[in-house]
Amino acid sequence: MMKTIFKNRVEAGERLARELDSYFRYPNTIVLALPRGGVPIAYAIATYLELPLDICLVRKIGVPEHQELAMGAIAFGGILITNEDIIQEFEISAVVFNQIVAQETEELARRNYRYRSSRLPRQVTNQTIILVDDGVATGATLKAAIALLSTQHPAAIIVAIPVAPPMISLEYLPRVKEIICLHQPQCLGSISLWYDDFSQTTDKEVCQLLEAAEYRYYSRQ
Repeated sequence: MMKTIFKNRVEAGERLARELDSYFRYPNTIVLALPRGGVPIAYAIATYLELPLDICLVRKIGVPEHQELAMGAIAFGGILITNEDIIQEFEISAVVFNQIVAQETEELARRNYRYRSSRLPRQVTNQTIILVDDGVATGATLKAAIALLSTQHPAAIIVAIPVAPPMISLEYLPRVKEIICLHQPQCLGSISLWYDDFSQTTDKEVCQLLEAAEYRYYSRQ
C-alpha cells in the first residue's frame, strides 16, 4: 500500500527549506513559486531562508478529462513546451490542442493581473533562483518555467520540489545548476497521492502569501 510522504504543502516546504539551508540569506537570491500549488511551499522556504518571494507564471496544458496530465505548458513570451508522447497517446488533434492553449493563455493573463496587482515582477538577471513547485509529473510546466527564466539570464537556477519521478535529473533539466527533490518514487502516479492534504490553493491564498512574504522580507531590511 502506498504511504503518503507529506502532511501538506507547508510541511513539504519546511522540509525542503532545511535541505536548502546553505542558501540562508544568500546574496542576490530569489525564491520563485509556480502558482498555485507551489506558493505555500515556496513561502515556507522563503521564510526559513529569509529570502524574497515571487512567482513564475506558467500554465500547464492538460489533457481533456485528465487535467492533471500535462501534454504541454506555456509561459509569457510565447514559450510553448509540448509533450509529444502524451499528445500521441491520447490522440489530441491540433485543433483541440490550440483551443486549450488559447484558454490557458487567457488564464495566464488573468493570474498575472490577480496576483501581481501593482507589483512588478522581480528582476532575475544575475540572480540565483530557487524555483519551487509542489511536485513534478511530466515536467512540462517546470521546463516552461526554466525556459522563461533562462531568457532573463539568471546566475543560477536551483529546482526545489517535494516529489518527482526518477527521470528528473540535471540531464533532463540541463539549464539547472542543482535539483533538490525529497522523494523520487519508481511509481509516481498522481502528485496528490503523496500528500495527506492536497486541497487546491486558492487565488486568495496566493495573494495573501505573496503579501505576507513581501512584508516579512522588507521588515527585516
